[in-house]
Amino acid sequence: MATSLYITTTKSRSGKSSIVLGIMQLLLRNLHKVGFFRPVINPTKPGQKDHDIDLVLSHFYLGLTYEDTYAYTLDEAKALIQAGKQNELLENILIKFKNLEEKCDFVLIEGTDYIAGNEAFTFDINSAIAAYLNAPTLIITNARKTPTNELLALTELAVEGLSDKGVDVIGTIVNRVDEEQKESILSALKDNSSLKGGLVYVIPENENLVKPTISDLQKFLGAEILYGKKATNKKIDGYVVAAMQISNFLNYIQKDSLVVTSGDREDIILSAMATKISTAYPDISGILLTGGIYPSANIQRLVQGWEGIPVPILLVRDSTYPVIKALNHMHGRIDPDNPTKIAAALGIFEANVNTSELRDKLIKRKSTKVTPQMFEYNLIQKARKNKQHIVLPEGVGERILNASDILLKRNVCDLTLLGKESEIRAKISKLGLDLSGANIVEPEKSPLFQEYVETYYEMRKKKGLTEELARDAMADVTYFGTMMVYKGHADGMVSGSINTTAHTIRPAFQIIKTIPGSSIVSSVFLMCIKDRVLAFGDCAVNPNPTAAELSEIALVSAETAKIFGIEPRVALLSYSTGSSGKGVEVEKVIEATRLAKEKNPAFPIEGPIQYDAAIDPMVAQTKLPDSEVAGRATVFIFPDLNTGNNTYKAVQRASNNVIAIGPILQGLNKPVNDLSRGCTVPDIVNTVAITAIQAQAGKGIKS
Repeated sequence: MATSLYITTTKSRSGKSSIVLGIMQLLLRNLHKVGFFRPVINPTKPGQKDHDIDLVLSHFYLGLTYEDTYAYTLDEAKALIQAGKQNELLENILIKFKNLEEKCDFVLIEGTDYIAGNEAFTFDINSAIAAYLNAPTLIITNARKTPTNELLALTELAVEGLSDKGVDVIGTIVNRVDEEQKESILSALKDNSSLKGGLVYVIPENENLVKPTISDLQKFLGAEILYGKKATNKKIDGYVVAAMQISNFLNYIQKDSLVVTSGDREDIILSAMATKISTAYPDISGILLTGGIYPSANIQRLVQGWEGIPVPILLVRDSTYPVIKALNHMHGRIDPDNPTKIAAALGIFEANVNTSELRDKLIKRKSTKVTPQMFEYNLIQKARKNKQHIVLPEGVGERILNASDILLKRNVCDLTLLGKESEIRAKISKLGLDLSGANIVEPEKSPLFQEYVETYYEMRKKKGLTEELARDAMADVTYFGTMMVYKGHADGMVSGSINTTAHTIRPAFQIIKTIPGSSIVSSVFLMCIKDRVLAFGDCAVNPNPTAAELSEIALVSAETAKIFGIEPRVALLSYSTGSSGKGVEVEKVIEATRLAKEKNPAFPIEGPIQYDAAIDPMVAQTKLPDSEVAGRATVFIFPDLNTGNNTYKAVQRASNNVIAIGPILQGLNKPVNDLSRGCTVPDIVNTVAITAIQAQAGKGIKS
């Protein structure tokens, strides 16, 4: 098995960080422990971290400290080379690398950044390090504004230069290609004799990655954000220096342009803001005030009251001329706190790189361990293979909208957002998101509304429901979304970030109902611990299930585990293992175990069993040495809600690297899942992916 991969570039601004994200995610899908290493990093200010190390460590939990991940700064490396101590440099890099390698199954190595004017030095140091570490190498080439023949020559020279130094070049990725040239460049590269046998991929330019955002601007200039902090992910496409009268200035407004003006030009500030409500002018990205001049108190008061217009306004101390000079050197970056850009980068990588081919080139065997990162990645991949349509009733929620942006960028599923359309679109604009791929439906204005009212009335009229009450119910987004799933107009529903669990589940009980042979709806949490995934049930729905209900929960939880790639070995938990204890609660678990085995003898089932005997092989050898479940259980069934809810939270909080995904509802005819009202954006993304996979399973689709 290859133990490392070195990524190097031929030019500056190659988009290397987006490639690193894509390959790191690919590796984490297949390997238990992946390290990240930069032999030489750019010099940083005191307290500042290397951008790419910070990005990788923030987005992927690797269990590494910042100090583990690099050996030298560029200035330190240059000083050693100039002093004739290159061998010392390489030896110390190797020692640092080997220390990291001992902890990992694989180490992804990112080479030194190319800096204008230092191309030859950068190439030499990268090739020397790659050769010294004996690391297979992938070359990244920046194709932006480069003729095809020049691009081919540059790539060929890089391959030959690295090969001459003993580096094993496994392939090349040409990044930032014009979409129109993609196929011709790919064909020319594959026909090039010096590149044959190696992997070749071409990734087109994406303006959402390369264009800077207001957030990039704030960090680059150290600007103060006066207003519009929630819209800092808006991208910037050019600058307008407003040093003229309003009537002339407005002629130069372009979509997503940044207006640069001194802080005392209040006429420009107001007219620039006014373009946001005028259909005659394109939307600007923001306003940058120079000279350290704050707007007057009256103007500030006016702006503060203009809440419906999300225009970021920033302030810098420098005058206009040096600010414009600085802006000419600013470019977009993928920052750890920008999940939208990260999702876009991963989506573009996966769309243009044959990840199966690359994986096979890098990895000769697959780890049997499953990390939380692997599991979350696999959720997305499974959902994407057979896209389902998920409805989100809480379309006005900011977390829901941010999650929707990520889901659409990753191409996970089709989405419908429910709610007042004008309010949803205002929120989308305020957050600077692109949700053009989502359906937005206002229930009472939907052409399906009357049909849904009639269906619900027919379902419930024997229980005293009137047509008026049916109409009121269907005006509720949760009931409308549930009816969409029932009618097949959506494949699943996720709610609960705003609404209560009862409000999410009640319509499902009334409309979708339970699967044949099932008497109750229950839940599981998927507990992603250090190196495996476990299913805990029921931790969210049933306070005190009977023995028959407990057996049902055990079997349906085993089926749910199978859907998500967990081999079911079911442990029905109690304070007693085997015949060691007595009591009513133990008897309930004994009976539940008997019923479960009787209903489905195919699943390995053990009970009653204590948690330690179920999970720890050493304890199992003492308490139940002949059990095929003890010490190896993957599905844990708790005797009541009190035990289950407290246990899953205790396990979750016992380690920083435990992720609890759920609750996942089971037992319904079609999937509906409930979010916690304290859920995060990643929680929503995971739950939607899970719902899509449940929908696939319900249709008999193999993902």
